[in-house]
Amino acid sequence: MIQYNLRKPFHQPSFSNAYSFHKTLPNYQPTPLHNLGSLANNLGLQAVSVKDESQRFDLNAFKILGASWAVAVSLAEYYDLPLAEINYDELRRCRSKSQLTFVTATDGNHGRGVARAAAWFNHQAVVYLPDGASEQRVLAVQKEGARADVLDMNYDQAVRHAHEMAEKHNWILLQDTAFKGYKKIPQLIMEGYETIIYELKEQMAKPPTHIILQAGVGSFAAAMIRGFAKCFDCRPQIIIVEPQQAACYYHSSLQQDNQPHAVEGPLDTIMAGLACGEPSVIAFEIINKQARAFFSVDDEIARRGMRILASPLNGDAAVVSGESGAVGIGLLHQLCTNEQYQSLRAELKLNKEASVLCISTEGATDSASYNSIVSA
Repeated sequence: MIQYNLRKPFHQPSFSNAYSFHKTLPNYQPTPLHNLGSLANNLGLQAVSVKDESQRFDLNAFKILGASWAVAVSLAEYYDLPLAEINYDELRRCRSKSQLTFVTATDGNHGRGVARAAAWFNHQAVVYLPDGASEQRVLAVQKEGARADVLDMNYDQAVRHAHEMAEKHNWILLQDTAFKGYKKIPQLIMEGYETIIYELKEQMAKPPTHIILQAGVGSFAAAMIRGFAKCFDCRPQIIIVEPQQAACYYHSSLQQDNQPHAVEGPLDTIMAGLACGEPSVIAFEIINKQARAFFSVDDEIARRGMRILASPLNGDAAVVSGESGAVGIGLLHQLCTNEQYQSLRAELKLNKEASVLCISTEGATDSASYNSIVSA
């Protein structure tokens, strides 16, 4: 089942990015872009492309892009380095004997990125995970050398706890959601995510007509919108998708007051990376202006996307995509194959002239869950 709300698009001005810094990191390579021609033909579309972030370094998700850039800028300020000179080798040379501590709340992927970035430069990380976090995600954070604590809280409560601990212990809060009095770091994290768009600029023969973007707190989706406006001279239709139990952008769009609104209650969904009930205030400003449609979907849409990508049609590449990563493809498939949405398809111009881009933001970060879903 899906629910939706349509909006009119607005232009978003460009901002800076961290692409040059990321290219100095160990083993950096652009993640692949898969053109799924058989799937596009099956859905009655001109093209379907999937950017595969499961191959981002060896971390199985895109989050390291934001975490590493925010850590790098924080350290440049600490070492009094010009921002123009930030690169991996320079920050390694400046490693201090006194260790800083970065703290964050996460479903796993962002926390692992923070842990890796802190370790690169000989600093510490403390990562708080919400209730229900899988053991595999906890172990992945610990493997990076960070402290990982699972709290009896949902994600939004864990963010507040991380904020309190940062103030209490004089740690550096490295959160990707912005709130009153806390906007600089989330802005840097969003700048880091824009590297995905810079890579796409070099990989795509022509820009897409539609982009389907996942929203948790919204930082990823807003960064993609902002980066696209900077790199391309066209305005694709932006489609936002969220889990039903954590659809804060969808519900905010229904209010028609141009204000962010949190959702109440449990944030139960298999899409752990999107289980966020409160929009980031910075991200909301961008998404609210640019998004054409907001979709609230149940977990079966994510499962559908995972199976489609794992078992491709003839000639298409297989993509290992986790629950949060595959939901965009699941939504696209539902819109194009379910006659219930025929008029909505026409409204969104999902037709033979449509070229749709989806970004698989994670691989199988919980292998037990992934195997269970794709083998069903």
